[in-house]
Amino acid sequence: MDVGVYHLRSFSISLLSSVLSSRPVTLDHSSSGASVVAIDNKIEQAMDLVKSHLMYAVREEVEVLKEQIKELIDRNSQLEQENSLLKNLASPEQLAQFQAQVQAGSPTAGPPAALPQNQGPGPTA
Repeated sequence: MDVGVYHLRSFSISLLSSVLSSRPVTLDHSSSGASVVAIDNKIEQAMDLVKSHLMYAVREEVEVLKEQIKELIDRNSQLEQENSLLKNLASPEQLAQFQAQVQAGSPTAGPPAALPQNQGPGPTA
């Protein structure tokens, strides 16, 4: 084994062992097969630890996004009801004016059309 690779592996083992356990891993030059297996096991443990942390973070983000989606669906429903109400209260002239503005590409151009006050028969004060 190349000396540089050996030192890199030794450093990696020391780093992983300090992360994963309280006792350091020592390399026995006479049992390199066993130490390679120990290294592989420590690397696998470290990868599992990283994976579990990432999965936890992803789950948290999914919960936040689900809540935002729920709020947006509720807001969309509220706006659709408001839109329907406004369409019902608007006069045909106001709707025609609005459609003309939309087709012209500037739905907010000009002053907003006033909603009629008390259309049709109703109680008088």
